[in-house]
Amino acid sequence: MDGNRRWAEQHKLELLKGHERVATTIIQELTEHCIKIGVPYLTLWAFSTENWHRDTQEVMGIMDLFRSGFKKNARELHEKGVRLTTIGDLSFFPGDIQKNIAEWVRATEKNTAITVTLALNYGGRDEIIRAVNKVMSQRSGSGTLATEITQAEFSHYLDTAALPDPDLIIRPGGEKRVSGYLPWQSVYSELYFTDTLMPDFGAEQLDEALADFAQRQRRFGK
Repeated sequence: MDGNRRWAEQHKLELLKGHERVATTIIQELTEHCIKIGVPYLTLWAFSTENWHRDTQEVMGIMDLFRSGFKKNARELHEKGVRLTTIGDLSFFPGDIQKNIAEWVRATEKNTAITVTLALNYGGRDEIIRAVNKVMSQRSGSGTLATEITQAEFSHYLDTAALPDPDLIIRPGGEKRVSGYLPWQSVYSELYFTDTLMPDFGAEQLDEALADFAQRQRRFGK
């Protein structure tokens, strides 16, 4: 979800206002629209492993948005039948944020309208390294460390083990790269790039992306 800071600058607002608009308005709008048109899974990259290197005040502000946003948004999404899940290494977040996330994940686990996954402290390389370490840890204890592993088995060690691979990856904000987003899972995903900044990426922009996706002919290497 790129372009929050640039949007705030263009509107002569504090930088956090871009993040705030996405957290309080855009996520709700996109989720509701996905439910309406029958999209079963929506994954949103809310905070990357690299985002910790931003200005301290900005990071602290984003943490406060996570605190306030989860209290409001999670409740509203729960009422709409949204199942919330996360990917990424949550151990880096303050304890109260971890607890809040865990509570809402548990509270919504039986909802069926849509699965909304938040990528929090997520980085593709970090995910793969953590998965490799899980394999090594488990196999070293069972004495099968040297046994070859299949792609299907390795996928079970990834954060997305319970999720399907993405059909479409949308990158707003004008950059034409995926920046380490779901590298293992996205090998056959369709990519859509747009100059629209994330705080302006609502239901209409999602429909444009889906219309473009509908014109693609997917071959999956065949």
